[in-house]
Amino acid sequence: MKLLLIEDNPAMQTTLQRSFERRGITVVPCTDGARALDRWRASVPDVVLLDLSLPGLDGLQVLTLARAEGLRTPVLILTARGTVGDRILGLNSGADDYLPKPFDLD
Repeated sequence: MKLLLIEDNPAMQTTLQRSFERRGITVVPCTDGARALDRWRASVPDVVLLDLSLPGLDGLQVLTLARAEGLRTPVLILTARGTVGDRILGLNSGADDYLPKPFDLD
């Protein structure tokens, strides 16, 4: 399985990447919303983990553009934005699931 991890926080990205790789999942890291679509197209991931607060393009912009291009990869939004309104907006923008931070990796 290949996972595209779009997360700009270095500590969070390292923690997530190590956890997934220990489970045998190939991780393609991306730290910038502006580069996220190129990475998405080039890596052809099985799933995308998407933070919303990104430099370049916001995660919702990345998701909206990806869906408009026809990229149908399942997306889990993983973000500090945890209000009900944020969740509804994320899901209505094309995310398959929404997990607010903090969360438990186990």
